Amino acid sequence: MADQIFEEPRLADVYDLFDSPVRPDLDPYIAMAKEFGAQSVIDIGCGTGNLASRLAALGKDVIGIDPALASLNVANRKPYAKRVKWVHGTTAMLSGLNADLITMTGNVAQVFVSDEEWISNLHACRAALQPSGRLVFEVRDPAMEAWKNWNREQTYQMIDAPHIGRVESWTDLIDVQLPLVTFRHTFVFHKDGAILTSDSTLRFRSKSEIVDSLATAGLIVEEIRDAPDRPGLEFVFIARSAQT
Repeated sequence: MADQIFEEPRLADVYDLFDSPVRPDLDPYIAMAKEFGAQSVIDIGCGTGNLASRLAALGKDVIGIDPALASLNVANRKPYAKRVKWVHGTTAMLSGLNADLITMTGNVAQVFVSDEEWISNLHACRAALQPSGRLVFEVRDPAMEAWKNWNREQTYQMIDAPHIGRVESWTDLIDVQLPLVTFRHTFVFHKDGAILTSDSTLRFRSKSEIVDSLATAGLIVEEIRDAPDRPGLEFVFIARSAQT
């Protein structure tokens, strides 16, 4: 089940407005699609469709999968959205699909909090990869303890959204029981005074844990890169089928 920040229509509608309009974190994925010569791409946890739409604009055959219908409704309003096949569901929907490249951007790879969920996801990805295809995803380095900055003082934002009005947002750290970290997003809509919250939990896995889990799913690590938008803070994994 998707978190409220993605599933609640009012929150999905303002989600992109609180993010950088440039979205530099997506640029490496666009570049890798070109680098690997990928024509078909599956974006798992596509959210509001930023990456999927950008890839579609480049003529790629794109499938965007997400469990949050409200986010997919926003995605459908993006430029080039009609060139994307949007799928409402989880990685179980990968059955029968194939792609040259499968992506998980942002925190998607860390929302699989149990080992069973994570391994099942990796198995589904491996089955959907073309023989020479690659799985690419990013994760935060747990050693950098990013959650220490998840507080109102360092995350507070205010926007003035068209037709919505002024909206405040911030993040509060709720609980740290490693490898799990739970935090809460709060949104205040000034137009009607509504206060909406969304709790999220992420699983922080070490580099070695991820390498081992990929091997368990029949995938091998081709390369681990630094995240250009967060140097030294994240790992970008590039994996392929062990049978290639």
